[in-house]
Amino acid sequence: MQKIATFPEVCFDVLQTRIDGKAGFHSKGITRRLLRRLDEIDPDVVHLHVLCGYWVNVDMLFEWLAAHRCKVVWTLHDCWAFTGHCIHFTKVKCMQWESHCIHDGPCPQKREYPETFAGDESVRWCFERKKKLFTMLPANRMRLITPSQWLADLVGRSFLAKYSIEVVHNTIDTEVFKPTPSDFRERYGIGDRFMVLGVASKWSERKGLNDFVRLARELDDRRFAVVVVGLDKKQIRKVSGDLIALPRTNDAKELAAIYTAADVLFNPSSEETFGMTVAEAATCGTGSIVIDGSACAEVAENAVTVPADPSKFVSTIASMSLQKAK
Repeated sequence: MQKIATFPEVCFDVLQTRIDGKAGFHSKGITRRLLRRLDEIDPDVVHLHVLCGYWVNVDMLFEWLAAHRCKVVWTLHDCWAFTGHCIHFTKVKCMQWESHCIHDGPCPQKREYPETFAGDESVRWCFERKKKLFTMLPANRMRLITPSQWLADLVGRSFLAKYSIEVVHNTIDTEVFKPTPSDFRERYGIGDRFMVLGVASKWSERKGLNDFVRLARELDDRRFAVVVVGLDKKQIRKVSGDLIALPRTNDAKELAAIYTAADVLFNPSSEETFGMTVAEAATCGTGSIVIDGSACAEVAENAVTVPADPSKFVSTIASMSLQKAK
């Protein structure tokens, strides 16, 4: 692994993106260093991952890839590669990317990552430029990998459809994520209540934090305990009166113990491209409730699917608790 970008350079890219909305089209100095290194290596295969991270100029990168002999493998972790701006669009129900971003109305997500204050013209420009760049390579020189069939199906409806797509689920370290007994329930006063767990590295409305707050308020706290892991300090202060609010843990074994203690993991996000928490919980022996039609539904065979309707969440959890009691 080799670091090619400095922190000030990344910050400058962030600033430029905020102003002009052209995420992935700055960082020329960083990219020149990268391409010089690629010239030295003369690789047979270049494996791409996340290109929307304020560190690379995709214009320069793909021009280089098109001019060289190497094969390209691109693992997609979100939808940014085939939209004019956003990394996800399911929640806002925007499907303009299927033909041409901004052809049927304004972009509803310019204030979402990668955030910008630019006008819609920047979204249109990015879509057209990415469409041209990302399809420059012939079909026999680039293949795509997605972590779920859900994402593969979306890619197949985009301008990237000419490339072969392979679904490779993310792997779980089963030496760490396995049934792990602990005193978690005793430490947090959960006892024998039905424990509903939510886990994320970073919580937001898109991840469904408000759904957990709603659950905690509607479920009988004498029979249920709602636990959310991965909150920042501000979020903990805001929701701790409603549920058991815990910060992010970097200890995988501790997380495995929390998964094991739970009766069910709830993942209300409809925009996961895989659902790592669902897979981790499954290897710890804990089933999940996920949104019908999401990528999470692929991950674990024992996942219960529900419509993206908050009114269905409480009844599903209540039904599961009754089944456990039997």
